[in-house]
Amino acid sequence: MLEIVLALAPVFLLILIGYAFRQLRWVPDAFWPPAERMTYLVFFPSLLVLNTARADLSEIDLLPLALSLLAGLFIVAGGMLLLRPRLGATDPSFTSMFQGCMRPNTYVGIAAAVAVFSDTGLTLLAVCIVIWVPTVNVFSVIVLARFGAAGRRPGWGRTLMLVAQNPLIIGCVIGAALNAGQIDVPPVLDSLLEILGRAALPVGLMAVGAGLDLGAVLSSVRLVTITVAVKLVAMPILTFGACRIAGLDEITTGVAVMYATLPCSASSYVLARQLGGDAKLMAGIITATTLAAILAMPISMLALR
Repeated sequence: MLEIVLALAPVFLLILIGYAFRQLRWVPDAFWPPAERMTYLVFFPSLLVLNTARADLSEIDLLPLALSLLAGLFIVAGGMLLLRPRLGATDPSFTSMFQGCMRPNTYVGIAAAVAVFSDTGLTLLAVCIVIWVPTVNVFSVIVLARFGAAGRRPGWGRTLMLVAQNPLIIGCVIGAALNAGQIDVPPVLDSLLEILGRAALPVGLMAVGAGLDLGAVLSSVRLVTITVAVKLVAMPILTFGACRIAGLDEITTGVAVMYATLPCSASSYVLARQLGGDAKLMAGIITATTLAAILAMPISMLALR
Protein backbone atom coordinates (compact mmCIF):
# COMPACT_ATOMS: atom_id res chain seq x y z
CA MET A 1 0.00 0.00 0.00
CA LEU A 2 2.75 2.43 1.02
CA GLU A 3 4.68 2.07 -2.25
CA ILE A 4 1.52 2.74 -4.28
CA VAL A 5 0.66 5.80 -2.19
CA LEU A 6 4.22 7.10 -2.52
CA ALA A 7 4.16 6.55 -6.29
CA LEU A 8 0.84 8.39 -6.73
CA ALA A 9 1.53 11.13 -4.15
CA PRO A 10 3.52 13.39 -6.53
CA VAL A 11 0.70 13.15 -9.10
CA PHE A 12 -1.90 14.50 -6.70
CA LEU A 13 0.50 16.93 -5.03
CA LEU A 14 1.03 18.58 -8.42
CA ILE A 15 -2.75 18.88 -8.77
CA LEU A 16 -2.98 20.50 -5.33
CA ILE A 17 -0.06 22.81 -6.18
CA GLY A 18 -1.95 23.94 -9.27
CA TYR A 19 -5.04 24.60 -7.11
CA ALA A 20 -2.93 26.58 -4.62
CA PHE A 21 -1.32 28.63 -7.39
CA ARG A 22 -4.78 29.52 -8.72
CA GLN A 23 -6.14 30.47 -5.28
CA LEU A 24 -3.07 32.49 -4.30
CA ARG A 25 -2.92 34.16 -7.73
CA TRP A 26 0.80 33.40 -8.00
CA VAL A 27 0.31 33.28 -11.75
CA PRO A 28 -2.37 35.18 -13.69
CA ASP A 29 -5.63 33.30 -14.39
CA ALA A 30 -4.98 33.92 -18.08
CA PHE A 31 -1.98 31.54 -17.87
CA TRP A 32 -3.98 28.35 -17.34
CA PRO A 33 -6.11 28.03 -20.51
CA PRO A 34 -3.13 28.31 -22.91
CA ALA A 35 -1.03 26.07 -20.64
CA GLU A 36 -3.68 23.37 -20.77
CA ARG A 37 -4.07 23.83 -24.52
CA MET A 38 -0.32 23.41 -25.09
CA THR A 39 -0.36 20.28 -22.95
CA TYR A 40 -3.30 18.87 -24.89
CA LEU A 41 -1.99 19.75 -28.35
CA VAL A 42 1.78 19.32 -27.96
CA PHE A 43 3.21 17.95 -24.71
CA PHE A 44 1.07 14.83 -24.13
CA PRO A 45 0.93 13.82 -27.83
CA SER A 46 4.75 14.06 -27.95
CA LEU A 47 5.03 11.77 -24.93
CA LEU A 48 2.59 9.25 -26.42
CA VAL A 49 4.16 9.21 -29.90
CA LEU A 50 7.63 8.50 -28.55
CA ASN A 51 6.61 5.88 -26.01
CA THR A 52 4.26 4.02 -28.37
CA ALA A 53 6.86 4.05 -31.18
CA ARG A 54 9.47 2.49 -28.87
CA ALA A 55 7.19 -0.03 -27.12
CA ASP A 56 6.92 -3.77 -27.67
CA LEU A 57 3.24 -4.00 -28.62
CA SER A 58 3.45 -7.65 -29.63
CA GLU A 59 3.08 -8.80 -26.01
CA ILE A 60 -0.21 -6.93 -25.39
CA ASP A 61 -3.45 -8.95 -25.54
CA LEU A 62 -5.32 -6.28 -27.47
CA LEU A 63 -8.68 -8.00 -27.94
CA PRO A 64 -9.13 -9.18 -24.31
CA LEU A 65 -8.06 -5.73 -23.07
CA ALA A 66 -10.46 -3.95 -25.44
CA LEU A 67 -13.37 -6.20 -24.45
CA SER A 68 -12.62 -5.74 -20.74
CA LEU A 69 -12.62 -1.95 -21.04
CA LEU A 70 -15.72 -1.82 -23.21
CA ALA A 71 -17.65 -4.19 -20.92
CA GLY A 72 -17.49 -1.72 -18.03
CA LEU A 73 -18.36 1.21 -20.28
CA PHE A 74 -21.42 -0.44 -21.80
CA ILE A 75 -22.72 -1.68 -18.44
CA VAL A 76 -22.36 1.73 -16.79
CA ALA A 77 -23.87 3.53 -19.79
CA GLY A 78 -26.85 1.16 -19.88
CA GLY A 79 -27.28 1.32 -16.11
CA MET A 80 -27.31 5.12 -16.05
CA LEU A 81 -29.91 5.27 -18.81
CA LEU A 82 -32.11 2.75 -17.00
CA LEU A 83 -31.81 4.61 -13.69
CA ARG A 84 -32.33 8.07 -15.17
CA PRO A 85 -36.01 8.40 -14.11
CA ARG A 86 -35.04 7.55 -10.50
CA LEU A 87 -32.11 9.94 -10.16
CA GLY A 88 -34.22 13.06 -9.64
CA ALA A 89 -32.10 15.04 -12.09
CA THR A 90 -33.18 17.35 -14.87
CA ASP A 91 -32.27 16.23 -18.38
CA PRO A 92 -29.27 18.60 -18.65
CA SER A 93 -28.10 17.50 -15.18
CA PHE A 94 -28.36 13.86 -16.23
CA THR A 95 -26.05 14.52 -19.18
CA SER A 96 -23.42 15.88 -16.78
CA MET A 97 -23.79 12.85 -14.50
CA PHE A 98 -23.47 10.56 -17.52
CA GLN A 99 -20.27 12.25 -18.63
CA GLY A 100 -18.95 12.21 -15.08
CA CYS A 101 -19.41 8.44 -14.86
CA MET A 102 -17.50 7.72 -18.06
CA ARG A 103 -14.98 10.35 -19.17
CA PRO A 104 -11.45 9.86 -17.75
CA ASN A 105 -8.85 12.53 -17.08
CA THR A 106 -6.09 11.16 -19.27
CA TYR A 107 -3.58 13.70 -17.90
CA VAL A 108 -3.85 12.08 -14.47
CA GLY A 109 -3.83 8.62 -16.06
CA ILE A 110 -0.58 9.15 -17.94
CA ALA A 111 1.18 10.47 -14.86
CA ALA A 112 -0.15 7.64 -12.69
CA ALA A 113 0.75 4.95 -15.25
CA VAL A 114 4.35 6.20 -15.39
CA ALA A 115 4.56 6.46 -11.59
CA VAL A 116 3.20 2.99 -10.82
CA PHE A 117 3.99 0.87 -13.90
CA SER A 118 6.84 2.78 -15.63
CA ASP A 119 7.15 2.61 -19.45
CA THR A 120 5.09 -0.60 -19.68
CA GLY A 121 2.21 1.17 -18.00
CA LEU A 122 2.41 4.11 -20.37
CA THR A 123 2.29 1.77 -23.38
CA LEU A 124 -0.77 -0.02 -22.05
CA LEU A 125 -2.37 3.31 -21.22
CA ALA A 126 -1.93 4.40 -24.83
CA VAL A 127 -3.97 1.34 -25.86
CA CYS A 128 -6.63 2.28 -23.28
CA ILE A 129 -6.82 5.80 -24.73
CA VAL A 130 -7.38 4.54 -28.27
CA ILE A 131 -10.17 2.21 -27.07
CA TRP A 132 -11.85 4.32 -24.40
CA VAL A 133 -11.69 7.93 -25.59
CA PRO A 134 -13.55 7.54 -28.93
CA THR A 135 -16.18 5.34 -27.26
CA VAL A 136 -16.98 7.76 -24.44
CA ASN A 137 -16.96 10.73 -26.82
CA VAL A 138 -19.60 9.10 -29.00
CA PHE A 139 -21.65 7.99 -25.96
CA SER A 140 -21.50 11.47 -24.41
CA VAL A 141 -22.49 13.30 -27.57
CA ILE A 142 -25.42 10.92 -28.15
CA VAL A 143 -26.72 11.51 -24.61
CA LEU A 144 -26.22 15.27 -24.87
CA ALA A 145 -28.03 15.28 -28.21
CA ARG A 146 -30.98 13.44 -26.63
CA PHE A 147 -31.18 15.14 -23.22
CA GLY A 148 -29.22 18.39 -23.52
CA ALA A 149 -30.65 21.83 -24.18
CA ALA A 150 -32.25 22.11 -27.63
CA GLY A 151 -30.57 23.91 -30.47
CA ARG A 152 -27.00 22.82 -29.71
CA ARG A 153 -26.86 19.37 -31.23
CA PRO A 154 -24.00 18.57 -33.63
CA GLY A 155 -24.43 16.33 -36.65
CA TRP A 156 -22.82 12.90 -36.84
CA GLY A 157 -20.15 14.20 -39.22
CA ARG A 158 -19.12 16.87 -36.72
CA THR A 159 -19.14 14.35 -33.87
CA LEU A 160 -16.88 11.89 -35.69
CA MET A 161 -14.58 14.73 -36.76
CA LEU A 162 -14.15 15.83 -33.13
CA VAL A 163 -13.18 12.29 -32.16
CA ALA A 164 -10.77 11.90 -35.09
CA GLN A 165 -9.10 15.24 -34.28
CA ASN A 166 -8.30 14.31 -30.66
CA PRO A 167 -4.52 14.93 -30.35
CA LEU A 168 -4.05 12.14 -27.80
CA ILE A 169 -5.59 9.58 -30.14
CA ILE A 170 -3.55 10.96 -33.04
CA GLY A 171 -0.37 10.67 -30.96
CA CYS A 172 -1.11 7.04 -30.10
CA VAL A 173 -1.93 6.17 -33.72
CA ILE A 174 1.24 7.82 -35.08
CA GLY A 175 3.37 6.01 -32.52
CA ALA A 176 1.68 2.68 -33.26
CA ALA A 177 2.18 3.18 -37.02
CA LEU A 178 5.90 3.86 -36.53
CA ASN A 179 6.10 0.83 -34.28
CA ALA A 180 4.30 -1.46 -36.72
CA GLY A 181 6.47 -0.26 -39.61
CA GLN A 182 9.61 -0.66 -37.47
CA ILE A 183 10.49 2.94 -38.30
CA ASP A 184 12.91 4.65 -35.92
CA VAL A 185 12.16 8.22 -34.92
CA PRO A 186 14.98 10.41 -36.39
CA PRO A 187 17.59 11.37 -33.75
CA VAL A 188 16.84 15.10 -33.61
CA LEU A 189 13.07 14.58 -33.62
CA ASP A 190 13.48 11.83 -31.01
CA SER A 191 15.24 14.25 -28.65
CA LEU A 192 12.72 17.01 -29.35
CA LEU A 193 9.74 14.76 -28.55
CA GLU A 194 11.44 13.60 -25.36
CA ILE A 195 12.00 17.18 -24.17
CA LEU A 196 8.43 18.18 -25.01
CA GLY A 197 7.10 15.08 -23.28
CA ARG A 198 8.86 15.99 -20.04
CA ALA A 199 6.72 19.13 -19.79
CA ALA A 200 3.47 17.16 -20.08
CA LEU A 201 3.11 15.86 -16.55
CA PRO A 202 3.87 18.95 -14.41
CA VAL A 203 2.04 21.45 -16.62
CA GLY A 204 -0.93 19.17 -17.30
CA LEU A 205 -1.45 18.18 -13.67
CA MET A 206 -1.16 21.72 -12.32
CA ALA A 207 -3.69 22.85 -14.93
CA VAL A 208 -6.07 20.16 -13.60
CA GLY A 209 -5.67 21.59 -10.09
CA ALA A 210 -6.19 25.15 -11.26
CA GLY A 211 -9.58 24.16 -12.69
CA LEU A 212 -11.00 22.74 -9.44
CA ASP A 213 -14.18 24.44 -8.14
CA LEU A 214 -15.16 23.47 -4.58
CA GLY A 215 -18.23 25.73 -4.61
CA ALA A 216 -19.74 23.76 -7.49
CA VAL A 217 -19.51 20.54 -5.46
CA LEU A 218 -21.69 21.97 -2.70
CA SER A 219 -24.40 23.16 -5.08
CA SER A 220 -25.55 19.59 -5.96
CA VAL A 221 -24.15 17.25 -3.32
CA ARG A 222 -26.53 14.33 -3.94
CA LEU A 223 -26.06 14.16 -7.70
CA VAL A 224 -22.31 14.65 -7.36
CA THR A 225 -22.10 11.86 -4.77
CA ILE A 226 -23.98 9.40 -6.98
CA THR A 227 -21.69 10.19 -9.90
CA VAL A 228 -18.54 9.78 -7.80
CA ALA A 229 -19.76 6.40 -6.56
CA VAL A 230 -20.43 5.12 -10.08
CA LYS A 231 -17.19 6.52 -11.55
CA LEU A 232 -14.75 5.58 -8.79
CA VAL A 233 -16.37 2.44 -7.34
CA ALA A 234 -18.70 0.72 -9.81
CA MET A 235 -16.61 1.32 -12.95
CA PRO A 236 -13.34 -0.06 -11.51
CA ILE A 237 -15.09 -3.10 -10.03
CA LEU A 238 -16.77 -3.91 -13.35
CA THR A 239 -13.50 -3.45 -15.23
CA PHE A 240 -11.62 -5.62 -12.76
CA GLY A 241 -14.21 -8.38 -13.10
CA ALA A 242 -14.04 -8.21 -16.89
CA CYS A 243 -10.22 -8.38 -16.81
CA ARG A 244 -10.35 -11.45 -14.58
CA ILE A 245 -12.84 -13.19 -16.87
CA ALA A 246 -10.63 -12.33 -19.87
CA GLY A 247 -7.58 -13.78 -18.11
CA LEU A 248 -5.42 -10.65 -18.40
CA ASP A 249 -2.08 -10.53 -16.59
CA GLU A 250 -1.52 -8.48 -13.43
CA ILE A 251 0.06 -5.41 -15.04
CA THR A 252 -2.51 -5.16 -17.84
CA THR A 253 -5.33 -5.58 -15.31
CA GLY A 254 -3.71 -2.95 -13.08
CA VAL A 255 -3.52 -0.36 -15.86
CA ALA A 256 -7.08 -1.09 -17.03
CA VAL A 257 -8.49 -0.75 -13.50
CA MET A 258 -6.42 2.36 -12.87
CA TYR A 259 -7.75 3.89 -16.09
CA ALA A 260 -11.30 3.06 -15.00
CA THR A 261 -10.65 4.81 -11.65
CA LEU A 262 -9.50 8.09 -13.16
CA PRO A 263 -11.38 11.27 -12.23
CA CYS A 264 -13.61 12.97 -14.78
CA SER A 265 -11.83 15.01 -17.45
CA ALA A 266 -11.97 18.80 -17.70
CA SER A 267 -13.04 18.46 -21.34
CA SER A 268 -16.43 17.31 -20.04
CA TYR A 269 -17.09 20.87 -18.88
CA VAL A 270 -16.42 22.24 -22.36
CA LEU A 271 -18.75 19.69 -23.92
CA ALA A 272 -21.46 20.44 -21.36
CA ARG A 273 -21.30 24.14 -22.15
CA GLN A 274 -21.29 23.61 -25.90
CA LEU A 275 -24.06 21.01 -26.09
CA GLY A 276 -26.52 22.14 -23.45
CA GLY A 277 -25.51 20.14 -20.37
CA ASP A 278 -25.49 21.39 -16.78
CA ALA A 279 -22.09 23.12 -16.73
CA LYS A 280 -22.15 24.02 -13.01
CA LEU A 281 -22.92 20.43 -11.99
CA MET A 282 -20.22 19.26 -14.42
CA ALA A 283 -17.66 21.49 -12.68
CA GLY A 284 -18.69 20.02 -9.32
CA ILE A 285 -18.35 16.45 -10.62
CA ILE A 286 -14.90 17.13 -12.07
CA THR A 287 -13.75 18.62 -8.76
CA ALA A 288 -15.27 15.88 -6.57
CA THR A 289 -13.98 12.97 -8.66
CA THR A 290 -10.50 14.52 -8.77
CA LEU A 291 -10.35 14.90 -4.99
CA ALA A 292 -11.93 11.49 -4.32
CA ALA A 293 -9.49 9.83 -6.71
CA ILE A 294 -6.70 10.69 -4.28
CA LEU A 295 -8.05 7.81 -2.15
CA ALA A 296 -9.81 5.73 -4.80
CA MET A 297 -6.79 5.16 -7.04
CA PRO A 298 -4.45 3.79 -4.33
CA ILE A 299 -7.28 1.64 -2.95
CA SER A 300 -8.04 0.20 -6.40
CA MET A 301 -4.36 -0.59 -6.92
CA LEU A 302 -4.13 -2.19 -3.48
CA ALA A 303 -7.13 -4.41 -4.24
CA LEU A 304 -5.13 -5.98 -7.08
CA ARG A 305 -2.33 -7.10 -4.78
